[in-house]
Amino acid sequence: MIGKWHATVFDCSNTDQLASFDEDLLGMIRVQHDDNGWITIGDAPDRPALAFQQVEGYTPPSWPGQDIPQQVHLDIRVDDLDVAEQQVLALGATSMDSGTGTFRVFLDPAGHPFCLVSW
Repeated sequence: MIGKWHATVFDCSNTDQLASFDEDLLGMIRVQHDDNGWITIGDAPDRPALAFQQVEGYTPPSWPGQDIPQQVHLDIRVDDLDVAEQQVLALGATSMDSGTGTFRVFLDPAGHPFCLVSW
């Protein structure tokens, strides 16, 4: 092993909006916020975090197309897809009307795809 997973970093135009969305989605808290638009959220100091960096001229992915690839996405395990879907939509997610009986695809407020999964 060379190292340990520390964080997954998302580029976006509005770090506060995206960090707040994922805080509510995942039950995490803000652990770092600097003046350069970098925000890190997590659920424990010894576990990997999600980080958000502000990028000027940010262009969201064009999923499912590949003109601007999805770059990264999260699979979030839930107990009930219908309940979780209503909750993420209330937080500001956009449904892609895509998926199966075990997963559904959404976009976060910055346009990154993520999936709710249940099995």
